[in-house]
Formats: sequence, structure tokens, C-alpha cells
Amino acid sequence: MNDSVENIDQMMDKNTLEANIVAAPSLLADRFREFSNVAPFISFFKLFIDPILVVVSFYLIAIPFNIAMDGYGFILATLAFLLTALLLDGMFLFMPGYSRSWLGLGRFIAEWLAVVAALVLIGRISGFIDYYYPPFIITWFIASPLVLILVHIAIRVYVLRVDSGENAERSKVVVVGVNQPSQFLVKSIHDEPFLKMDFMGYFDDRAISRLPKSATPHLKGSLDMLPEYIKEHGIKKIYISLPMSSQPRVLELIDELKDSTASIYFIPDLFVFDLINARFDNVAGMPIVAICESPFMGLNGVIKRISDVVLSLFILLMIWPVLATIALAVKLTSAGPVFFKQRRYGENGDSVLVYKFRSMTVMEDGDRVVQATKNDQRLTPIGSFLRKSSLDELPQFINVLEGKMSIVGPRPHANAHNEQYRKLIKGYMIRHKVKPGITGWAQVNGFRGETDTLDKMQNRIKYDLDYLRNWSVWLDLKIIVLTVAVIFRDRNAY
Repeated sequence: MNDSVENIDQMMDKNTLEANIVAAPSLLADRFREFSNVAPFISFFKLFIDPILVVVSFYLIAIPFNIAMDGYGFILATLAFLLTALLLDGMFLFMPGYSRSWLGLGRFIAEWLAVVAALVLIGRISGFIDYYYPPFIITWFIASPLVLILVHIAIRVYVLRVDSGENAERSKVVVVGVNQPSQFLVKSIHDEPFLKMDFMGYFDDRAISRLPKSATPHLKGSLDMLPEYIKEHGIKKIYISLPMSSQPRVLELIDELKDSTASIYFIPDLFVFDLINARFDNVAGMPIVAICESPFMGLNGVIKRISDVVLSLFILLMIWPVLATIALAVKLTSAGPVFFKQRRYGENGDSVLVYKFRSMTVMEDGDRVVQATKNDQRLTPIGSFLRKSSLDELPQFINVLEGKMSIVGPRPHANAHNEQYRKLIKGYMIRHKVKPGITGWAQVNGFRGETDTLDKMQNRIKYDLDYLRNWSVWLDLKIIVLTVAVIFRDRNAY
């Protein structure tokens, strides 16, 4: 088995892996997991069992503290249930085959702290948290994650023991077609033992010389040999991974397999697309595959908007003296308005006015906008400091409250730059499927400030699209923290 796994890993050669990094392979791997027979189990734990365990811990800990459970207790328990279901995404990382346990533990701790912070913030604003004995609340905050960890470790041990038992029921699996999607599927089968699948081999009509060398030990024959092989070896599941151009052959193969009881699955070759929030959906009952969609649809959009509003209000309340001081300094050091308003592309390419403290003597907002450069003569006496420290962008928290921007997202470019680069960079306009952000994934990865070459802009767009593919509340919080560090050490903003 170890040799087999090693061969599978070798199939993911360097060139393939580099290409997959651009195409967000983790997203497709997640899709395989999401629609496997383990997904309902994981979803059930995330949406129900984990939140219920938190609530049960709340009520059980109340007993030794002699806390009476009244309406306030019900409100706090309900909030804990909802926030756990929304924010505690890392718990499934404790399950076998999904991640290294220590990495999962670190992410879990951070997410639980986010749940605690949200509960404390809501409790302080509403005042209901004052009704509880502090040692009781602190004990609950400490005990709940320990209970969750113990439960998941117990399940992990149980699942692994069941999977390794002699009587463990497993399914024999074959894959039709050797390509990137099928290689990811096979790797997932080997990496995740509680899928309870045994990979038997590939079937492909192509000559051996056209297949990866590491695939040949697993090649069982051509497609014509598949029906007989299924009968002889008791194959339970068949995964067809052929390109869209082979549709007639796929239909013919499915017709040939109707004489067997094996389950048949088709893996669409989504690697031909540049995936953004790829998912299965339906329209009026008709199944569809979303290829390029905003990650902020449905509940994700609600979570994103709530976090934007809450954080923006909190930040504005904290920094209003700074805003007043900068406004006065701008007015006293140069002629012109305090704020600079420039049209930018917003969500879905709609035009929005973005606010900034004026840092230049010009107010460019036409068909041609020249980016600021080092020692730019157009800068006001305090303009360079405002731009390097990003203080000029603080008024954009007002844009966030208006719903025109998000705290984290692709940085908005001047409309003139959008029209220029959309013709030069493939996929440039996809970044405008979401609201622009005050800070972004590209900015904390070294692409902040002037983009004087096409290569720099291409890298910025690559990070923007990577953010859309992999968005999570956790990633937003990480970007916000990294932004503070970048401001103090970055030398690219002028």
C-alpha cells in the first residue's frame, strides 16, 4: 500500500503542482470531499453536534455554580449555538485525513477565541452579560473547547479503529481516465482512510506513452475491458473522469455499464475553467455547476456584511480624533478640499465614489490617472506621510458603512487603470465580482502601492483571485492583522 501511495504522489509532478497552485487545487479537493459520503457526517458535526456540545456545557457548568437558567441564559445559549455553527469551521480538521492535528488545533483555538470575543462584545453592548457570575462565564469559556476537543479525539480514535478492523466494509473503486481531477480523487482516497475505499486502478484508451509514467503500474486496461473487470473483481464504484469532448464515448460507456450494479459517478473536468467559488447548485430544480461566482452568496454574504458593519463602527468610534486631526492638517497645509473623491469600480463593475484624505495637489478622476511615484512633485507637504502610513484611506470606513466597500477585498483601482488592464490581464474583471476592500490579500503579500510594471499588476490580480477562491472569516481576520504589520515595514507606497 505504501508503494502505491508513493506512486500516486509521484503522479502529482512538479509542473502539475505548480499549475494547480494557480488553479486553486485545494478548492477542487474540497469539492471531492464535500460530495463524498463523509461530507454529511462532517456537516452534521459542524452545524449541530459542536454547537449542541457548547450549549450542553453551558447548562452543565451552571449546576455547580447554582446559576438559575432564565431568559437571559436562553439568549446566551442561543447566541453561542449560532456563533459556534458560523465561526467554528476548524473542528472538522480533527477528523482523520483532513489536516495535521496540530494545525487543526491552532486554527480551532483561534476560531473559538473569535466566538468568545463575539459573545463578549454582544454581551457588553446589550448589557446582558452583566447578569452572570464572571467565574461561571470564564469556566464555561475554558471548558467548552476542552469538551469539543475530547469528543473529536474520541471519534477520531473510534473511526480509525473501525476502519482498520478486519470486518471494516470497504468499496472497491476504479477510475476511468487519467487527468488532474482523477489524480486528485485517487490521492484523496489514499489520504482519507475513513472514506472506506480501495483504489483498484485506472482505465484509459490512450497509449501508455501518453500517460504519466507513475500511472502505468495502476493502469488496468482500455475502456473496452472495464465491464468484464467490474464483474470479476466486485467493483462497487466507478468514477468517470473524461474530458467534455469525449461525451459520445462517455454515453456509450455508461450504456455498457448498465449490466452491473456498480455506482457510477461523473467527474466534470473543472480544471478547464479558472474556478471562482465553484459549486453545485440548482435553478428551479435543474442541477447546474457554478464555475465563476462571488463567494459572498447567501449566508456568506450576510456574515461578510455583519462583520464589515460591526468592525467599521468600532474602528470609527476609536479613531474619530485621528480623523479630525488629519482633516485639519490637510486643510492647513495645502489649498483644496479635505477629501478626495474618485470614481472606482465597485461590486459587479458598478461605479462608486471612494473617499480618501487628499494627499496631492491634483484631483485626477478622468480617462488618464498617473499613479503616485517616489518623490512625486504632486504630493502635498503631508501627502507622502499619509500615503505611506495608509492614513489617507481611513475615510473608506465610511464607504464600508454605506455598503460600497468591504474592510477586506481587492483594492479598488482608478477607472482609467481598470480600462487599461482589463485588456492586458486575463481574468482582471473577476476581482470586481465583490466589493472592493480597504486592504486585501495582495497588499499583505508585497503588492501594495505603485504597480509600475505589468508583471506587478498581474501578481496583484493573482492574489486577488486567490482571495476570492479561498475566502473565510478566518482569512479576513488574518489579512487585517497582517495589514497593520505591513504598514510599518512597507516601502512600496508613495
